[in-house]
Amino acid sequence: MHVLVYIIAACLLGSVLSIGIAAAVAFRVQTRWIPTLVSYAVGALLGAVFLDLLPHMFETTKHPARVAGFILCGILVFFVLEKVLLWRHHHDHGEVADTHAGHDHGRSGYMIVVGDSFHNFTDGVIIAAAFVADVKLGAVTALAIIAHEIPQEIGDFLVLLHSGFSRARALMLNAVSGLATVVGALVGYLMLASIKDWIPEILAIAAASMLYVAVADLIPGLHKRTALRESLGQIAFIALGIGSIYLIHALLHPE
Repeated sequence: MHVLVYIIAACLLGSVLSIGIAAAVAFRVQTRWIPTLVSYAVGALLGAVFLDLLPHMFETTKHPARVAGFILCGILVFFVLEKVLLWRHHHDHGEVADTHAGHDHGRSGYMIVVGDSFHNFTDGVIIAAAFVADVKLGAVTALAIIAHEIPQEIGDFLVLLHSGFSRARALMLNAVSGLATVVGALVGYLMLASIKDWIPEILAIAAASMLYVAVADLIPGLHKRTALRESLGQIAFIALGIGSIYLIHALLHPE
């Protein structure tokens, strides 16, 4: 039972630390900077997918074709989800141009929360598995996951703010998705043998959401700002987002 206490404590502490640090950074951002800093979110999301999630999934799975299929299905599911959200918005407000403050009335924000919840759930399962194997291994694993989460959580906050959510609501939604870590840890502790083989497929859904939001929602918005100075800034911040993920990954997983 004491192992379960360690697992829950590590998950809660990890969520509070990663979301707290990300919020402290995001809350200092001036509103006029959010469209530019969305480029950082694009880089952080793409970096998390291509430098962390995809390599981990394909290294650990025994069924790479199935994992690839889950990524494809995930992208299609998020496409349908966005269509539903668009239909609901147009049904409620009429077929009007979406020009208010340049945001998308929460579409990309809701999708990133769904995807982040899947990701946090699998983090909880991984933390539980590590603690069950060895308490010290569990502590190290939890610290590594927290470090990986910080730049991604900053990106998530920026997506939520860009999507039209207030700072307080963005914090609340990120906290709710953070609780998925605790749920995953409990499920992992109680059903580890039956769920561990499906971790790559669950991560595939998370990767699909990040890819879809970055490529389908955020990058088209960046293309609407064509001035040379803004374009160079976008490239720089995308590189910074990817670089932050790469740096943490390199520090935690040296060759």
